[in-house]
Amino acid sequence: MFDIGFAELVLVGVVGLLVIGPERLPGTIRTASLWLNRLKRGFNDIKREVQQELHNDEVMQELRRTGQQLKSQADEFGVSLEATRDSLAGPVAGDAPPAEPAAPAAPAAPAAPAADKNDQ
Repeated sequence: MFDIGFAELVLVGVVGLLVIGPERLPGTIRTASLWLNRLKRGFNDIKREVQQELHNDEVMQELRRTGQQLKSQADEFGVSLEATRDSLAGPVAGDAPPAEPAAPAAPAAPAAPAADKNDQ
């Protein structure tokens, strides 16, 4: 992570031994390692959250692309549906022109009154 070699670690240990002393050095190393682990965990949490957000962005972009595809297909379907409706609404080929209204028929002769059955 920090590209520290063995020789550098030995140098840090010797300086720590001289500055802190042999009695307090183990406690100081333990405290420093706890702080470094917390720092490392914090960076890992941040890294995980960033990756999760990037993944969420990718999912949202995919959903937007899918939504745009659905909208374009719906538009194409609407255009096709309108064209079909227009072709069906137009006059059908081979239809005869509307017929002329029929001339009024001659008035019928008045009918004779019906004979009553009781009259016979």
